[in-house]
Amino acid sequence: MSLPGLSPLDPDRDYVSGDISSEAVLVMYGDYTCPHTRNAQNLDLRLSETLASQAVFVYRQCPIPERGAAADTAARFALAAGLQGKFWDAHSALFAVDPDMPQSGLDALAQDLQLDAEKLSRDMRSDEVTAHLEKDYRAAQAADVQETPALFINGAHYVGAWDELSIIEEVERPLGVRLRSASEHFFHWAASAGLVLILATIAALMFVNVGFHDVYERLRDTEIGISVGDTGFSLSLQTWVNDGLMAIFFLIVGIEIKREVNDGELSSLSKAILPIVGAVGGILAPVVIYLVFNAGLDSAGGWGVPMATDIAFTLGIIALLGPRVPLPLKVFVSALAIADDLGAILVIAVFYGHGFHVEPALWALAVLAVMLLLNRSRIYSRTPYLLLGLLLWFAVHESGLHATLAGVLTAVMIPSRKSGNVAGVAAQTAAILSAQKGSELGGEPLRILQNAVERLREPGYHLQHKLEGWSNFLILPLFAFFNTGIVLSGGGFSIASPVNLGVILGLVIGKPLGILLACWLAVRLGFASLATGVTWTQMAGAGCLAGVGFTMSIFIATSAFHGDILNSVKLSVLIGSVLAAVIGSMVLLRQPTEK
Repeated sequence: MSLPGLSPLDPDRDYVSGDISSEAVLVMYGDYTCPHTRNAQNLDLRLSETLASQAVFVYRQCPIPERGAAADTAARFALAAGLQGKFWDAHSALFAVDPDMPQSGLDALAQDLQLDAEKLSRDMRSDEVTAHLEKDYRAAQAADVQETPALFINGAHYVGAWDELSIIEEVERPLGVRLRSASEHFFHWAASAGLVLILATIAALMFVNVGFHDVYERLRDTEIGISVGDTGFSLSLQTWVNDGLMAIFFLIVGIEIKREVNDGELSSLSKAILPIVGAVGGILAPVVIYLVFNAGLDSAGGWGVPMATDIAFTLGIIALLGPRVPLPLKVFVSALAIADDLGAILVIAVFYGHGFHVEPALWALAVLAVMLLLNRSRIYSRTPYLLLGLLLWFAVHESGLHATLAGVLTAVMIPSRKSGNVAGVAAQTAAILSAQKGSELGGEPLRILQNAVERLREPGYHLQHKLEGWSNFLILPLFAFFNTGIVLSGGGFSIASPVNLGVILGLVIGKPLGILLACWLAVRLGFASLATGVTWTQMAGAGCLAGVGFTMSIFIATSAFHGDILNSVKLSVLIGSVLAAVIGSMVLLRQPTEK
């Protein structure tokens, strides 16, 4: 029986419990000396009994090297006992004794199990047991087992609660569980956000090109407002999406940038220098190419359009390319995209506002001052920052600056702190759960546990976690739908026009050229070094993928242009992004697979 993500189930080799013909297969990787595996043993026994007619249970050895010789010896003891037909007896007995017992304890255990002591001793050192153990360990590594116990159900790593009813539901898979599982797999797929954006774009293009253009325009221009007495505030639906909902997207981007600067790939000069230099080159070169075609023309103000990288699409394509992209290159591209976003945010804030009004700007500064006071007072609750963020958004919008700047400023004001002490939280959690064992968990102990788990990460992380799904699968698709409804025929689009050439060539040529040249100079001058295992050809492919502008490029275009030329620029962004994606993918696909 073949399991996705796992080495095939081999009844002649694997030790199994239950009906081998069952559709459901549970594979456990464990270590007899691991306290967590030992604590889960009673659950394993109950599951194997409860699911005897529905599933086959498989135990594979994964002794933790850090636990020393005791872990290896216990695994060998179980496998050698298996050669005498007593694997499951030995398996249960090993969990019931001292994990660090001396050899005399193992001898006594063998006697209790009525094992042939001489054969057991030979078999524990035999090539057969060694090969079995090594194969189990390699299978665990291939399945990306990071800790024990690790449970796989039908080939998928089970990440739900280690609770008997939860696991039984996962095996029986009623409709609700199947829907939840499918949605979790899709939403955690790195390319899913990019795929949804593509579908939203295709939907918009189809909608306006099959006879519904007027409906589309009326929908975009529908006024939605809030009124209190004689005072009202209203915007078109498209503006609410572009300036309102996209502020949430920029809030998430701001949180990500802040995290990378505080404790990520941009936290030290040695780690940050290459992606920052690459991002600067990737911003300047497209601008230069655009201005070569548009300097002195009315369209010159659109120079910011080809400078931006779309993180969702770029990282999604890299995920699809899999082992063709080495891990250091993925890290570089992620850091470069974050630095690129920071540059784009600054450009939007400075160059693409709509006039400037002093009084609302002063109100915005006052709100920022209150948020800064909360920050300095180490108030970690996210609620006051979000409420003040709404006021800040209104003030920034009324000031004439781009309203999405409020999202970034709110992210900056949310306080940061180092991640919690994992060991301390783990000890606290274990103590509470041990004290509550056998009784219902609730009230004060549950509140303490919730607070402890939340403390493991900074406030911004939890806010990003709550909002990221809404951003990727609602806000960005809405933005794409309301901004890419372009009539493809009769619009007078000319690829040879200066603005279109500037956008397309800026994305397709300017991005990779700027990134590659800037990084090459930094390495050549000794300011930075290329990561081990990364070639310049792979850097060129990554540079091409950074030319996928889409969300940020279209966002800047909506601020720089209006009317027919805006539709033309949007189409150029789509063409340039597709070309950049195809070229970058082809370059990276021709590279050797990462081992």
